[in-house]
Amino acid sequence: MKSFFSSFLGSFTALVLFVFGGGFLLFLGVLVVASFSEQPQATVKSGSYLVFDLSTNITDAPAQLEAGALMAAFTGGDIPNQLQTRLVTRALHEAAADDRIEGMLIKGSFAPQGYGTSFAALQEVRRALEVFKKSGKPIHAYLQYADTRDFYIASVADDLALDPNGMVFMPGLASEGMFFKGLFDKFGIGVQAVKVGEFKSAVEPYTRTDFSPENRVQLESLLGELWGEMRDTVAEARQMNGQAFQALIDSGKSYIAEDLVTANLVDRLVYTDEVLQDLKEKTGVSDPKTPFKQVNLPAYISQIPKVSAAPEETPQDLGSSKGRVAVVYAEGVIVDGSGTPTSVGGSKFAREIRRLRQDPAVKAIVVRVNSPGGSATASEHILRELRLAKETLPVVVSMGGYAASGGYWISTHASRIFAEPLTVTGSIGVYGYAFNIAELSNDFGITWDRVKTGKYADTLSISRPKTEDEIALMERMTNKIYEDFIQRTAEGRAMEPAAVRDIAEGRVWTGSQALELGLVDELGGLADAIAYAAQSAELAKGFRVSEFPAKKELAEVIAEALEQFQPSATKAGWLNKVSQEASKVVSELEQFNDPRGVYARMPFDLLIK
Repeated sequence: MKSFFSSFLGSFTALVLFVFGGGFLLFLGVLVVASFSEQPQATVKSGSYLVFDLSTNITDAPAQLEAGALMAAFTGGDIPNQLQTRLVTRALHEAAADDRIEGMLIKGSFAPQGYGTSFAALQEVRRALEVFKKSGKPIHAYLQYADTRDFYIASVADDLALDPNGMVFMPGLASEGMFFKGLFDKFGIGVQAVKVGEFKSAVEPYTRTDFSPENRVQLESLLGELWGEMRDTVAEARQMNGQAFQALIDSGKSYIAEDLVTANLVDRLVYTDEVLQDLKEKTGVSDPKTPFKQVNLPAYISQIPKVSAAPEETPQDLGSSKGRVAVVYAEGVIVDGSGTPTSVGGSKFAREIRRLRQDPAVKAIVVRVNSPGGSATASEHILRELRLAKETLPVVVSMGGYAASGGYWISTHASRIFAEPLTVTGSIGVYGYAFNIAELSNDFGITWDRVKTGKYADTLSISRPKTEDEIALMERMTNKIYEDFIQRTAEGRAMEPAAVRDIAEGRVWTGSQALELGLVDELGGLADAIAYAAQSAELAKGFRVSEFPAKKELAEVIAEALEQFQPSATKAGWLNKVSQEASKVVSELEQFNDPRGVYARMPFDLLIK
């Protein structure tokens, strides 16, 4: 008995130490992450260069302190670097007029994650860089290993330098799909799918082994438009025409450092120390141990009030300055319920919009959409609240990288829709699917039996394929949602339903194409949308901007970390990538939670490289 109590007390003590010790380490980890996430107030010396390090993920929504960052602190990984599109563009506008800023250095390479660092967001950033350049201040860029995103931004520079051992890889855009039908067939997993829309390809990964002809057509058109815009922008910056640039990259003579200089895609080949020495001379620093006068972009952003309107967002004096514009960020897949930090929860966002429209201080709402869509039910809940808000307030939509399917659904009734030329939008179509594991179960000797009180009582079972009547029911539901989507678009865009059907069919369009088709009203960024909303609400200079979702409080971070904290094993590089891809697939499958099983979503994974 004594041995038992000794063992019990020892185990209990170890458990207590583990729990409290783990909690203490968790608390320390949160503090570490918080210390990294908060930039110190910038001290900008006269004659400084603004350093724009591209080694970040540019998102639409404000940076969130998530459990992922906490895990990085515990496991010794890099804490994810994240900047917000609106703050980046505001900082660049501020710096253009700031007498303390002498010029700019662009360096590094982007680290896109999720729906961040989209081509549309980069288009906004590049416009802001052009404003900086027009102020007469020089922009220097130093690249080592640059891809399409990096070179698209760096090409704005007056002086574009490359490491002698570096390279630029801007070969064009490609979309690669992953198809699971062969895997499902091998393991005896059945899939039955229904869809409305000739181009609605979201079910293809489960039902085909390659792209359908219709999907291939729309992808070729979409990528052609996106690439043409980026290619021509870069070519013009390097004093070339688009066709000559295309011929150059297709020849394979625009990737190696020496070839890049010969082709005039970069100005010079220099090492890092040479760049630093040049900048020291330009900023008047002679001490070899003292770095050139500089301030990095995150630190510079820290001195800008995050809730006030930027100069480019402020209209002329029109009336009282009292009141504010609320910016709601719908970034990520639209799901039913409250969602997660990286998704758009239908009930959560509807509740927030309801709160904003009932707040007398809110004079206008801007919805920044960066979403491929998702749950049709959740999309309708969000749209319902936006339609109610529009009865008393200007409701403006700003489309980011993606505003397709459900992302377009929630945009349809806005007072005005802004999109970037590189925005992916449209995809007016819906689909549904049903999995079954009958063959897989039988292969392992598992059989099923059932008792039911009605014809459709076991329709949701995955133990058998759906009957013809059940498939017909799914088709009726899907057709009904599609008709609702057509009607919402027709009403919101003041179009005839027949005209909407002609451009619907689940097809995706670029922002430029959407403008021609009447799906959006104007090309422009978030700043343009905020300015329009403020002007519509007759707000004067000095109006404030509030954002949702707001940054998490410390208690929320700890709660989220406790739920998600899991020790990670060290993996080899290729194995880690395979694991990440598998985890991504599982995570995306979990986002299909519409209670009716019907979705307004883009192709399952429109991966553009």
